[in-house]
Amino acid sequence: MRIEVVNTGSELLLGKVINTHAAFFGQELFKLGLRIQRQTTIPDGDDIRVVLEEAFPRCDVILITGGLGPTSDDITREVVAEMLGRTLRLDQSILDGITELFRRRGLKQNRSNDRQAMVPEGALVLDNPNGTAPGLYLPADPVAGSPHLFLLPGPPRELKPMYERHVGPAIAGLLKADQERPEWLNFKIFGVGESSLASALEPDFDRIPNLEVGYCARLGEVDLRLIGDPAAVREGAALVRAGFPHEIVTESEDSIEQVILELLRRHGGTVATAESCTGGYLASSITDVAGASEIFQRGYVTYSNEAKTEMLGVPGSILDAHGAVSDETVEAMAAGCLAASGAHYALAVSGIAGPGGGSETKPVGTVHIALASKDGTVFSRRYFFPVERKSFKMRVARQALDLLRRRLLGFPLD
Repeated sequence: MRIEVVNTGSELLLGKVINTHAAFFGQELFKLGLRIQRQTTIPDGDDIRVVLEEAFPRCDVILITGGLGPTSDDITREVVAEMLGRTLRLDQSILDGITELFRRRGLKQNRSNDRQAMVPEGALVLDNPNGTAPGLYLPADPVAGSPHLFLLPGPPRELKPMYERHVGPAIAGLLKADQERPEWLNFKIFGVGESSLASALEPDFDRIPNLEVGYCARLGEVDLRLIGDPAAVREGAALVRAGFPHEIVTESEDSIEQVILELLRRHGGTVATAESCTGGYLASSITDVAGASEIFQRGYVTYSNEAKTEMLGVPGSILDAHGAVSDETVEAMAAGCLAASGAHYALAVSGIAGPGGGSETKPVGTVHIALASKDGTVFSRRYFFPVERKSFKMRVARQALDLLRRRLLGFPLD
């Protein structure tokens, strides 16, 4: 099945809004064994006509995003209706829904919104509880020479629920029952570089027929994707598990924060954080995951030496003798955090994010991380992440979480 995506919106081309639709569609469609053949991004206005005229002959499905709003440059539905020779008719139920939405929000309705209630003949309306613009599905039309068309709103908070509720199931229904679908498996591997993974695994991967391998490197971690027939994926997966048993965070798309949450739930444990150089980023990343309140006790941001002493009880003698960026200090921070929070585990970080503040013995990018456990064990280590400031904070937070993951699974911390 040949699928293309057409994104409309001048704001996408001006860089005012990041286009996340291709990534979302790509991930969702691959679950059906499908891939996007092409993505085109165009400004608002009549360019959509040219793009669709070119795409109709080569596509089975086109996903069109944007251009369903109330303003004069939102012309997706009008252009599509004209190209298919369909009359636009007012759908009173849609208009009533728009009126009710404005009433609930205490806003004055503009007559321009009536355009969003216009529906091409033969189109299936896809309801949109998150906005005023409904989506539209127009089945393939041999007379007009058009493929299956899905007209979807541009904002992700409206598009994603609509896709999950309507579009995904509709595309799945178009697949032939006997169509072969490749199997896929994603490994999230922490602390191993992309080139190191490839060097270790590629020679064996090359001997497996019908196996496609892909890598996506991020800060401190690599997503390793295996795609192919089930036997090939199983054989490839066995190689990954044997080669990197302690470095595999998950065999899914889950984040390390989600993995930590599930591990702590399983162990009945809780965690607290004491942060200096990350300024609360570690605590924030944990609490970004739904359900974090079950496992996260509290977080301390102790940026200054005074705060480390006042809030966590770090002795001034340790700070004077070893400095804020040291094993001794983060161990004292973790111990103080553990005692003050009552959590089962405490993570503490202190480092030099830069761009200034480094020295010959402690250059920018140096960080010390400690993990203290309620059983009395404390582990600390110095790391070096010479990246820009925001990336440094993210890298440190992930490293701290990986230490906790390893402790929960009984893996070596070194």
